[in-house]
Amino acid sequence: MSHSEGPVHRRAGFFAGFMAATAFFTRLPVEPHAAGAWRLADSVWAFPLVGAGIGAVAALTFFLAQLIALGTWLAAALSITASLVLTGALHEDGLADTADGFFGGRDRDEKLAILRDSRHGTYGVLAILLSVLLRAAALAGIGDPIHAGLALIAAHAASRAALPAVMSGLRPARPDGLGATAGTPRLSAAITAALIGSAIVLAALGPGRGLIALCLAGLFVLAMALVARRQIGGYTGDVLGSLQQLGEIAILLAAAAR
Repeated sequence: MSHSEGPVHRRAGFFAGFMAATAFFTRLPVEPHAAGAWRLADSVWAFPLVGAGIGAVAALTFFLAQLIALGTWLAAALSITASLVLTGALHEDGLADTADGFFGGRDRDEKLAILRDSRHGTYGVLAILLSVLLRAAALAGIGDPIHAGLALIAAHAASRAALPAVMSGLRPARPDGLGATAGTPRLSAAITAALIGSAIVLAALGPGRGLIALCLAGLFVLAMALVARRQIGGYTGDVLGSLQQLGEIAILLAAAAR
């Protein structure tokens, strides 16, 4: 999870904050100056909204694939592909680097060195394959394009809504990189992101299943955050990417449960 623009330390307005989050999370042609002067930490409230937009694109892809009778598995694969293209596989890259670093490094310094390395090893490749497979299986298990689409919107929104809390609760693992340049979100902004993400999940999945999904995603993210603190003493951009992936998987699995 590495592509971001250098921060200018001024609080972003509503539109600038949304555009800044869009520029960070997607490959859409949003120019840095169009986002205004911003720090990523000042834009965290917009994380779930940008995530919902990404989920909507994936949902539309799933619906169109089903509409032309391509089958649920192929529709699921195309839906995930659409999100990968839109985000530049930002979070999948973070998941792979985190898996390589945490499983392959012998100590903190070696783990951080592996996290910085853009090349992927066995653990990283397996992590990406498992992530894609679990998400595709969950979408195929849901089957219905409306329900699958709502689950995608919920999963993409909530998984990004959890990131500000981690950025607030953990310190950056090194003095440079995303953690240091992004800044620490204000508590109010992190709470706002969490509330927006939760509201989207509850509206999309219903109160019962939505609450289960939020609890499962919260457990996944909390467990990974604790592992990161023990392994490297905090978070990096790659760790945030892995947290997003775990949150997305958790929401989709909960939505697919019978």
